[in-house]
Amino acid sequence: MSAIDGLIIREAEPEDAHGIWQVDRLTLKAWSEDSYVREIGSNKASIYFVAEKEDMILGFAGIWLIADEGHITNVAVRPEYLRKGVASTLLRHMLENIKNRGCTTQTLEVRKSNMPAVRLYEGLGFVEEAVRKEYYDDKEDALIFWRK
Repeated sequence: MSAIDGLIIREAEPEDAHGIWQVDRLTLKAWSEDSYVREIGSNKASIYFVAEKEDMILGFAGIWLIADEGHITNVAVRPEYLRKGVASTLLRHMLENIKNRGCTTQTLEVRKSNMPAVRLYEGLGFVEEAVRKEYYDDKEDALIFWRK
């Protein structure tokens, strides 16, 4: 459970795209604001969740639902809220929500060097099953995790 009082986890709405992108800019630097607008507004396979407090988005998680599988696309938390239970609370909520939508397995890629994330995913029942060599722009390998 999160150690942050007043934390709300909810499904993202199109107007959340800017706040999600702001968190991305501080952390992942993965996608453009327009990418998040499309993901939340028009990608029928995509579901995003936000963790917010007092109308500020502290973190987000996205997943693509394809048949009964879920592919986690992005998970990020503002740096000042790391290791306070935001990501685990957000992911637990998302996993429960998609289970109720018929999603039976989930997968994701994570940087090999991102040990805090690796431990988080393992704690949620994900198991490393493969490696994608030189997956990231900087040629770092990605670990492929599955949860069944």
